[in-house]
This record gives sequence, C-alpha cells and structure tokens, in this order.
Amino acid sequence: MADATILPFTSGRKTRVALLFGGRSGEHSISAATAAGVLKAIDRSKYDVVPIGITRGGQWVLTSADAAQFELDGGHLPEVTDDSGTALDTLADAGPVDVVFPVLHGPFGEDGTIQGLLEMAGVRYVGCGVLASAVGMDKHYMKIAFAAAGLPIGPYVVIQPRDWERRQSEMIAEISEMTFPVFVKPSRAGSSLGVTRVDDISTLAGAVDLARFHDPKVIVEQGIEGREIECAVLGGRGGDPARASVPGEIVVDHEEADFYDFEAKYLSASQARTDAPADLPDHIAATIQEYAVRAFDAIGGEGLSRVDSFVTPDGEVILNEINTLPGFTPISMYPKMWEASGLAYADLIDELIQLAVERPVGLR
Repeated sequence: MADATILPFTSGRKTRVALLFGGRSGEHSISAATAAGVLKAIDRSKYDVVPIGITRGGQWVLTSADAAQFELDGGHLPEVTDDSGTALDTLADAGPVDVVFPVLHGPFGEDGTIQGLLEMAGVRYVGCGVLASAVGMDKHYMKIAFAAAGLPIGPYVVIQPRDWERRQSEMIAEISEMTFPVFVKPSRAGSSLGVTRVDDISTLAGAVDLARFHDPKVIVEQGIEGREIECAVLGGRGGDPARASVPGEIVVDHEEADFYDFEAKYLSASQARTDAPADLPDHIAATIQEYAVRAFDAIGGEGLSRVDSFVTPDGEVILNEINTLPGFTPISMYPKMWEASGLAYADLIDELIQLAVERPVGLR
C-alpha cells in the first residue's frame, strides 16, 4: 500500500482527499461511523472525496461515498467487508490524491503504523505524525511524556506481558497498595474496550485477563474522584501555537453505568450525556486548556487531539490521557467542543484538511 500518486497543487480544481477508515482494531465500527459523519459533512464543492475502507482482515476497499452504509444507527455497528466496494492492491489504485484523512481509531491506524506508511509514500495526511501517534496510543509512554513535561498525572502500574506470565502474584501485591477503585485498561486501545473498574483486589486478575484480550500490555490506573473533563486541540496555522477549545464534560448516570464505557459512549443515550461547554470556573477552564495544549506539545502533536482530565473536588486538574485520533462523529465530544467554540463540524473538517495540505512531507 506504500505506492501512491501525489497530485501537484494547482488552482481551479478540487483537493482530492482519500478518507481512510475501518481497520483491523476493535474500534473498526466506530471508525466506520466516523467516516459516515465526515462523508455527510465535507464540502463537496471544495473536495473530491475518495472513501477507502479497510476490512477487519486488512483488505483495502474503494467504497461508495454513500454515508448511510456506515452510520451508527439504533445500536447497529457498521463494518467494512470485502463486499463494500472494489478491492485495492495499492493506494495508487484509487487514483492520485492530495491528502489522506485517516479516521482509523486504535491499533494499526492511530498508533503510528498508517502514518509511517504514508510518510514512506510521501503522502500528506491529517493528524499526528508517527512518534506522536505511537506515544499517544500507548498510555504508559504517554504518561511518561506528560510527567517529563511537568504535567500532573495520577498513580499507575504497568503490567508487561512477561510480568503477568512470570510474576503475577508480585504484580497483584504491588497493585494492592493502590487506593481502590482502580481501572484496568489495555495500554494501547481506545473507546473503553477491555476497560474494567475494579473495586476489590479479588477481581483484579479477571480484569487483567480481559484487558489482555485486547492488548498484552496492561495499565492499571488509580481511580480519581472528580469530574471528567475533556478539551479539544487543533494545530496552529503558519507556525502559530496549537489552539484549545472550550472544555466539555462527560456526565455519567451511575445508576445506569459504572463509568463511561463503550455502551455509554455509543449504544445507550440514557447512560451518559456530554456538556459543552462544561460549567466550570474561568480559572479552572483556563488551566484545562493550558494543560491540553502542553500535553499536545509534549508528544509532538500535529493536526488534532483530544485531552481528557479530571477536576477533583478541591479544583485540582489531573490529566488522564490524550487521543490523537479522537471520536469524530457529529455527536462526538471533539467536534461538539469545537462547535461550542464557534467552529462548525464542516468547517472543522476543512480546517484539518488545510492543516495537512500546508504541512510539508518528510522530516519536519
């Protein structure tokens, strides 16, 4: 797939954008739903869109631009299959492109792999580069980068594959010293896949095994009492600093869900709501925005990211994670926060493409 034809930028024609979605990760369906949102909103007077889906097995497929086939509707999880369009052997088979817009969530898309492929092919693309994508995907190294930048993070323990296989009892003993509840997560996954809230050490092993189903490397984070606040970040234009949106808040109905899990995010509107802007004192909102931009810069972010944090009852802001390819459906928090900041969904898509077009290929 490394072969591609790059169009010279000339006036008087539309920019040709390859929308890349689906993929091999557990977030395949959410990626397809994101693509549906982009297909419905993108300005067709400015952009010639080439939709390319990737099946769960890794086959690249040139699909139609009909968004309906990939919409997240009534709990239905969309999927790219071999029958979704015409199979491609290389990206060049889809015709020449100006820029690739990857909306591939999770491993093999959000983790620097597709970015490396596009870098080797000399293709411009939306979003973070190889290193930022890899660091942002791995919650372990993400926290190391945050700490090195002087950003506040919560206590955590990393379980490497060899640790769980060779000294499981020692790892359990180490985690038992944390304050419960703790959250057990795959280190390199998103959309809350494989995440378990653990209130008692007796259920830890089962939670780790579930997380290991998605990723052999696991992170255990100490639960933090507080409000779940998010902030969207956009790269700057022409060398300007990155920009932060107004913060937004995830409000979970704890009678319906223990935390903001996959079902609460995508399948059940009754379990959680999202408020943008969040009802926060001005100084706390400003701190969240400052930390979001610093987190973006700490990993070398480009294009876009969403930064998640907690605000404790005493007003302390603690960073949780950064998502370099956040959920991007019209109802996702990233576009909702920018809409609340005055940038509509279609205009946000345009801004991201323009950032990619302006960015040089190669080392930068």
